[in-house]
Amino acid sequence: MSSKTLTVIVRLVRHCLYKPRVFRVNPVRLYYGSPQTVTGSAIRTVDLRSDTVTKPGAAMRRAMAEAEVGDDVFGEDPTVNELQKIAAEMFGMKAALYVPSGTMSNLIAVMVHCRERGDEMIAGDLSHIHIYEQGGSAQLAGVHSATLRTLGDGTFDLDQLISKIRHGYPDPHYPRSRLVCVENTHNIQGGRVLPLAFLQELRSVADQFGLAVHMDGARVMNAAVALGVQPSAILQHCHSVSVCLSKGLGAPVGSMLGGSKDFIQRAVRVRKVLGGGMRQLGILAAAGKIALSDMIGRLEEDHRNARHFAQALLESDPALYQVDLNTVQTNIVRFSLREGQMSPVEFCERMAGVDEEEVKALGQGVPVLMFPHVGDTVRAVWHLGISEEDTQLAILKAQFVAQQHKRRSIRAA
Repeated sequence: MSSKTLTVIVRLVRHCLYKPRVFRVNPVRLYYGSPQTVTGSAIRTVDLRSDTVTKPGAAMRRAMAEAEVGDDVFGEDPTVNELQKIAAEMFGMKAALYVPSGTMSNLIAVMVHCRERGDEMIAGDLSHIHIYEQGGSAQLAGVHSATLRTLGDGTFDLDQLISKIRHGYPDPHYPRSRLVCVENTHNIQGGRVLPLAFLQELRSVADQFGLAVHMDGARVMNAAVALGVQPSAILQHCHSVSVCLSKGLGAPVGSMLGGSKDFIQRAVRVRKVLGGGMRQLGILAAAGKIALSDMIGRLEEDHRNARHFAQALLESDPALYQVDLNTVQTNIVRFSLREGQMSPVEFCERMAGVDEEEVKALGQGVPVLMFPHVGDTVRAVWHLGISEEDTQLAILKAQFVAQQHKRRSIRAA
């Protein structure tokens, strides 16, 4: 144990009986603004809300400033064209397309694979495309969704999938099953990596029944790093994929949509009608090139820090936290609080706030930002903006919150 850590622990114990002045955090600010802090104290914020909060570094900003550009709607932006070629080769697919967002990228894929209104896609009931994308496939594309029960590892039962496929087309009563969607890594299930064996079996079922397979691969690079394989080893089982550049890879905006040449030709047309046709796009594509060339290897650091945090939660004294280490496979930690102790919302407020007791105990204020999550859990996400030192500060803050909660409970009793 370092002398610095020991000093922090001594301070924490010394102030166990100190009655603090509490600075409450507005729940709205917890999501959309900076937490309240103690005036004049040293503050270091650790933002674990999402890996979307990353900011481009100096090399990425320089590449953006110096990018060669052209009109991408005319197909004349050389930086975009190069990025799309790099992505296609990395994915092991014939072509790729730069798209403003992952939500648009997923919607484009649905609209290309499901070409007629009334077609149907099948997806997990906890998938991002079903929960968090405003039902765009129905709202904008006229595509019906059927859902499968999402299992703890982010997969679903393939026998249930087969039972959901409409076998009676063109019976006028039914939509036509066209597409099955998977998510890798799986967000709601805590960054779980889909097993390659599952994807292989899924593709076999899809081929048998004439379905396309689309992967919402927003964090598929995290999956590749966790499995120790090239992205193409995962994506060989899919007809199309959407890969975010603006999460752990650190670009400010954008996703790559990959597929066959015919698929991407059709995707260009759909992107245009959705408002995704941009002009001198090379300024953003330059950041995407850095993301794919330089940022994938460092994802392992995020995974290591996330697991270190999860392990520390298990070892916390008092034992406030519950987490299954087997589920911590990438950069997301999903954990719960022991029953009856405090709600996820209250916990996130305490982690985001700073009071005088904390400053005296830890030597500084450490707002740690997290989100309440599905199933009365809390989600914390690691990214390139969070160092090993930041992770240690988050651990100390979680330990402080646990001890402070115990002291308050004893006083209340």
